[in-house]
Amino acid sequence: MKPAHGCITMVDELGSIPEPPKEVIIRVKRYDPEKNRVWWQEYRVPTYRGMTVLDALLWIKEHLDPTLSMRYSCRMGVCGSCGMLINGVPRLACQTQLGAIATPENPVVTVEPLPNFPVVRDLITDFSSFFEKHKSIMPYIIRRNPKEVDEAPREFLMSPEEHEMIYQYTLCIMCGLCYAACPVAASDPEYLGPQALTQAYRFIVDVRDEGADKRIAVVDTEHGCHRCHFAASCSAVCPKDVDPAAAIQRLRRIVFLRRLGLWRKKRGSPVAGPLEKPLRQVKAEYPKHNILPGVDPEQQAREPVDIDFRDEWLKQ
Repeated sequence: MKPAHGCITMVDELGSIPEPPKEVIIRVKRYDPEKNRVWWQEYRVPTYRGMTVLDALLWIKEHLDPTLSMRYSCRMGVCGSCGMLINGVPRLACQTQLGAIATPENPVVTVEPLPNFPVVRDLITDFSSFFEKHKSIMPYIIRRNPKEVDEAPREFLMSPEEHEMIYQYTLCIMCGLCYAACPVAASDPEYLGPQALTQAYRFIVDVRDEGADKRIAVVDTEHGCHRCHFAASCSAVCPKDVDPAAAIQRLRRIVFLRRLGLWRKKRGSPVAGPLEKPLRQVKAEYPKHNILPGVDPEQQAREPVDIDFRDEWLKQ
């Protein structure tokens, strides 16, 4: 599944992304909570091949305007911190390359804070309610006997096929893009939202879990899974292809079948038994083909050695 509106991101082949214009105009929606002021501000940014929207914003903060505020961390599409509304579409700034959204004919890139979230300052939004909704669906393994979780000597059994049932939904990085794109979340602030409902389904169908009844009581409500209109905009913008829209429809099916008395969660999988044979220990050997001259791995393991490359760099 491609990202929304044909947006090419860092995960695509570099060769498929055109070079950005030599200079782009980053148009940012600013907000100052002290003065309760909202305004648009434009910055001209020189570009390079592979430059992302986050790179451009950080260049602005370093060279033009240190007051520009944003949230970011990993810069590689893992932490989910840099979600923004870029050219009208919720995207991760670190995964959106300028070459995919700006052209010489139209070098303007519009950046706004994510909709459906309270704005703290500039591009920073408040995720408190979002995290509370995630917390409400109890996103952890629940067993009838809590000691089975707290004092389990080994892991609970799960086959590869059972793991595949939930794997797609475990990829969620809680970036909030699905919630920002959801038209129901825009009109109903109490709606649990695509992220929380998807994680509810993920744990309900997890064979290790026995807390399905508790979670269904949370999602089978006026502001739960029945509020979803299946616009599927959440799945269109998800940077990890989690497909929340499909998860919510599967969740609704479980809820309806349970109301009819046609669905009941099986008892959770048991704890793995002791190994029949002890694990065979294999002695690791240091690779020989890529060791730097003068480096002894055995000696480094006993006493780390600092290698100073500055003289070599100066010679070059």
